[in-house]
Amino acid sequence: MRSSGANGKVFKRTIEDFVCRSCGSEVRGNGYTDHCPYCLLSVHVDVNPGDRAEACKGDMVPISAELVSGDFKITYRCKRCGVVRRVVAAENDNRDILTALTANIE
Repeated sequence: MRSSGANGKVFKRTIEDFVCRSCGSEVRGNGYTDHCPYCLLSVHVDVNPGDRAEACKGDMVPISAELVSGDFKITYRCKRCGVVRRVVAAENDNRDILTALTANIE
């Protein structure tokens, strides 16, 4: 399924399971899963959400989190190319890590 977001980006729902390359946890994707819920590591794979068109494939590390209208927003930085992205946390994300990351708001 594709839809356009408010910023004009095309979103593609991609359902994928994966093994986290940081903590080794097995993660079941739901089509919107873009990071490990246990350690919060992500991988720089998308140009637009879900398209898997990014060639970088670097580790996206969480650098900060912010609580906005009851939802955590996680800010990531790619260790390979330096791109910064912000995503909405999932309900099953590690709350201890999210809370600790709120102290790192840039």
